Amino acid sequence: MASKWDDMERWMERQQLPKGFELLREPDWVEQYVRKMMTKALPEVAGVIIGGGSATFSETRHFVHVKINLPDGFDKEQLRLFVREDRLRLEGLPGGKNETIKLPKLVKPRICKTLLKDKVLQVKLQKRPINRTYHEAVVRW
Repeated sequence: MASKWDDMERWMERQQLPKGFELLREPDWVEQYVRKMMTKALPEVAGVIIGGGSATFSETRHFVHVKINLPDGFDKEQLRLFVREDRLRLEGLPGGKNETIKLPKLVKPRICKTLLKDKVLQVKLQKRPINRTYHEAVVRW
């Protein structure tokens, strides 16, 4: 049984969109657009979506760059960073707190460079390539 989202995707594929509207077919673009609109509409809640508002993101074609402003009183010896394909988790913050930051793109967790400078943790992550090819699955009967 198809979901309403599947129905919408099929409908979008049949539409003759004007030039420049092809972006509407890209889920990443739609997610970024919604995130920006939510940030403008509810700035106090937007920080929760990206991890407390202490992180800023920038992207290049192959990398995601994250800058995290660390709170006063952190101990660099206690600070630990864990990377998942869609999130960062900081442990060892003052008061025993942890922070989880949702990344704007999927990344390769094992390819990561960091630099701590002036209470700002800079993290460079390689984007995971988007695989849009279909793979045949064996249908058992």
